[in-house]
Amino acid sequence: MVRSDALPFNPCLPFAMKRRDFLTQSAGAFAAGAILPSFADAQSAPAAALAAPGAASEHLLQFLPTALPTPVVKPGEFVFAAAHFDHGHLSGQCTALINAGATLKWIYEPDERRREAFLRNFKQAKVARSLDEILADPEVKLVTAAAVANLRGEIGCRVMAAGKDYFTDKTPFTTLAQIAQARAVAARTGRKYMVYYSERLNVESAMYATDLVQAGAIGRVVQVIGMGPHRLGTGRPAWFFEREKYGGILCDIGSHQFEQVLTYTGAKDATVASAAVGNFANPSTPELEDFGEATLIGDNGSTNMVRVDWFTPSGLSTWGDGRTFILGTKGYVELRKYVDVARARGGEHVFVVDDKGEHSLNVRGKVGYRFFGALILDCLNRTENAMTQEHAFKAGELCVKAQAAARWLT
Repeated sequence: MVRSDALPFNPCLPFAMKRRDFLTQSAGAFAAGAILPSFADAQSAPAAALAAPGAASEHLLQFLPTALPTPVVKPGEFVFAAAHFDHGHLSGQCTALINAGATLKWIYEPDERRREAFLRNFKQAKVARSLDEILADPEVKLVTAAAVANLRGEIGCRVMAAGKDYFTDKTPFTTLAQIAQARAVAARTGRKYMVYYSERLNVESAMYATDLVQAGAIGRVVQVIGMGPHRLGTGRPAWFFEREKYGGILCDIGSHQFEQVLTYTGAKDATVASAAVGNFANPSTPELEDFGEATLIGDNGSTNMVRVDWFTPSGLSTWGDGRTFILGTKGYVELRKYVDVARARGGEHVFVVDDKGEHSLNVRGKVGYRFFGALILDCLNRTENAMTQEHAFKAGELCVKAQAAARWLT
């Protein structure tokens, strides 16, 4: 076993108030019945429920870790390699593993330009002549990769068959046949096929919400709504616009949302009730789907709505206004992961409403990214604390099924 070691002014609000002042005064008016008397008469909410944001939220602080994650292994105890730099997420995958204590020994990428760019940030890595050279090294315990999406399953099977664990960028698969093959190889070899669902695993507010929800802080989760808008930008590779290669929008960026649906609802499986995709604004790339939506029903009775798109306008201060809404029987949570539009740059905003009141927390720098250290220890100890294999596969399966069921809107 291995050891486990203030809001900006917003002129759009009434009377040009600051939002905090507006909500504080509004709350007092509600309590006195000065605004909407029928509401005040009909409700008997406790005073705490009408408190302005920033009111005492000590009961929510218990879901913050007592310490940020630190390296779980010493240098050289967990050696990994990186291959196929077809998506920029690979840098994040490697950085997270290194921060958790892993040692990057090898890289493999046929494209010289991408290879050299990567080496500028990861100078310690040796360049392999082929993936086989990496797989032949007994010191390598895991291979992380971000290949073209429809090749990820095949590469993962090669890695597992060689006795290594595999950590791929999302989406992990583009067809059900790929999933079936990966399941079979993982079962036969006992190796891991893990997935970088970064919109939860690499987002502190999302990881904080994981603990809060799973501890029952908002009761039984009834519904999750996930929105994952992205900025299309320029300079994306040709495969990104080829449907067979990227898998479709629900399969691609939608995979983040399906993983969160399973996590926050606690469902082990779900049925796709409806799905739709379309190309509304990019006629020059007809195989690109720039909009997608889906609804699901979990095997525990929860309901779920997913919306993804490539419509982030240039005026937004970040690449996408990702949000998650989690409705429970005793409260609800909203995550504003990357920005609080027109009020605060930067993300990690968590809003909670429960019987004790309205609560606003910013958890940036207070949670960290524990998944990656847990993954390292799982690989060394053959445990499943970071994420179960079935969870990783099921999230990939749901996004493929939703994509297959989607009707074309345009």
